[in-house]
Amino acid sequence: MKNLKRYTIALKVLILLMIINTVIGGNYVFTVCTYIFICLLMIMRTLLVPSESKVKICLIPTYIAIMSLQIIYITRVAFHPGQTEINRLIGRMFGAAVIWFPFLVERFVTINKYADFYLPSAQEVASISFSDIKAGRDKIIGTMETLKKAGKAFSVENLMTLKDDLYRHNSFEYINKGVLTEEYFEEAGKWLEDGNIYIILSNTGSPASEIISTFTRKEYNHASLSFDPELKTIISYNGGERVYPPGLNYEMLDFFNKKEDASILVYKLPCTRKQKEIILEKVKEINRDGSAYNLMGLVLKYSNKPNIMFCSQFVHKMLTIAGISYFDKKDGEVKPTDLIEMDYYRKLQFMYEMKLNEE
Repeated sequence: MKNLKRYTIALKVLILLMIINTVIGGNYVFTVCTYIFICLLMIMRTLLVPSESKVKICLIPTYIAIMSLQIIYITRVAFHPGQTEINRLIGRMFGAAVIWFPFLVERFVTINKYADFYLPSAQEVASISFSDIKAGRDKIIGTMETLKKAGKAFSVENLMTLKDDLYRHNSFEYINKGVLTEEYFEEAGKWLEDGNIYIILSNTGSPASEIISTFTRKEYNHASLSFDPELKTIISYNGGERVYPPGLNYEMLDFFNKKEDASILVYKLPCTRKQKEIILEKVKEINRDGSAYNLMGLVLKYSNKPNIMFCSQFVHKMLTIAGISYFDKKDGEVKPTDLIEMDYYRKLQFMYEMKLNEE
């Protein structure tokens, strides 16, 4: 057992050193060798660990496919000639991050560490019902659809878009200031007597949204606030659409329309004029003091400064400040769908769903 622990620790240290070297000074050949080594390592683990042969047959080609995609990524993106130094660094960081993909696949398949798989007995086979077969078929179809969606989300085009956008972000300092205009605040002020604040969930189809969706398995991965039911005053934390710096920005419906089946869900939450004023004043304060999109917080659940947030973190924080939050959860841990799914006391009122490409 002690030898096994030493082996595990040594392996983790080795992989960590590979990741560090890939980020700091790794060249193309070293990175390719790292991917090949990890692939061979995972294949050996799969062959040596007691498991069902079907699982092994599934895992081994998967590891080879992941290695192939990794090599394609660094060839076409991370080490593509003619890039600036910051782009090369960001590319190497992505290259280091995807080293973990085979381990994530292994954990997903085996659930927790390594599990033993047993063939069912004849009696168990005889007791399988039609509903069991149907459930198994549905599960296989669901898995295939998930893999298809993941392949589309992690396409080279999406990864290149994300890589090129990374340099615009800063999770440590405010980089967005004064983007919301006086005209915006005048329009928002007209709706203080409306008696509701509006929460919008969107299924946009942006590269970031598609990748997040593969992990959350949720369609709606962006949340926004509006002071009016006509959605003239939508705001949230976002990447700025390459027009404004990442942080607190005004949003138009066109921003949400990035795929054929893009859609939004609109809810209203009753509130008083005073509560709405509190939110509006806080938005003015953030706009004045500065903000930034909390890209790091999506993973680490941490904000370096108060006005560094991501979309659902911002929405929940505004509701909490105004005293109209309807569930208890730390702002940095709130997912967009939590705003709907955790409405246990039915405070929200559904208004409508809008398909952005339907006439």
